[in-house]
Amino acid sequence: MSDSEPSFSIPHRPRRRYPRRGGVRYEGETIFRLSPSLDRSEERLVSLVTEILDDDPYTFGDWFDLPVPMYLVRDHDCDTTFRVVVRYGSVELHVLPDTRSSALRALYRRLAARSDVSWSVSCESKPDA
Repeated sequence: MSDSEPSFSIPHRPRRRYPRRGGVRYEGETIFRLSPSLDRSEERLVSLVTEILDDDPYTFGDWFDLPVPMYLVRDHDCDTTFRVVVRYGSVELHVLPDTRSSALRALYRRLAARSDVSWSVSCESKPDA
């Protein structure tokens, strides 16, 4: 567990755009990167993340054939959604337009409580163009 808990304050939210040719595109991004204090394999991090997401209050899915484990997560307690990506030895929380800080904080707390390491959190944010 970490001695000081991050606020997960969201500096910029992505904006959804719907191109005429179809689909959805996001402009801008905010990513919170959770890095364990000790190196953990991707397999171990994926196992930890899916173990947490298997519990209430989450519904999640991995519907795409992507080169990294990526989950669209619905937090029913906080009534919000966000993406979770495991790569480069860390767990990334990707903010969507309606993501609430409280949901990111709740997932961080569960991750810290179920692991045997402390976690550092960094935030990368780019406003839309």
